Amino acid sequence: MTATRQNSILRHLLHAPVHLYQWRFGWLLGKRFLLLTHVGRRSGVRYQTVLEVMEYREHEPEGSPEIVVMSGFGRTANWLRSIEALPEAEVTVGSLRFSAAYRALDTEDAVNVVRRYEERNRLIAPVVRFVLSRLLGWKYSGSESEHRRLVDQLPLIAFWPRS
Repeated sequence: MTATRQNSILRHLLHAPVHLYQWRFGWLLGKRFLLLTHVGRRSGVRYQTVLEVMEYREHEPEGSPEIVVMSGFGRTANWLRSIEALPEAEVTVGSLRFSAAYRALDTEDAVNVVRRYEERNRLIAPVVRFVLSRLLGWKYSGSESEHRRLVDQLPLIAFWPRS
């Protein structure tokens, strides 16, 4: 099976949770996934993408969230290119829904997020490394040097409520 075919299959599998949000069952996914609603940069069509939450941060004292995700298909992912062109995005995570601002994490912050994510998910590390290896096109083993290479290739993006 070609890498293009594998990526196509992976895209369809990753898109399946969108239906949970559409049927108002997104809360079942808790803070583990978010639904990103954005407008296509060329088409103007409204799209929805489910992304895994790598880190959910609550800022004190207001308690507003900052939610970090990875662009699993790199800098050319359609959702990322769309929010860069038309930054009016909406995020739904658990039962929380908000108009979102975003930023790309710098290398150090992104490496730290990846490190903490891997520590929290030790039990599924082989699966995570397998999927990341497929997305990256090289064997990812989770070493310190590979963390930097990973975040250079697959950027981490933080969302928070727009004021």
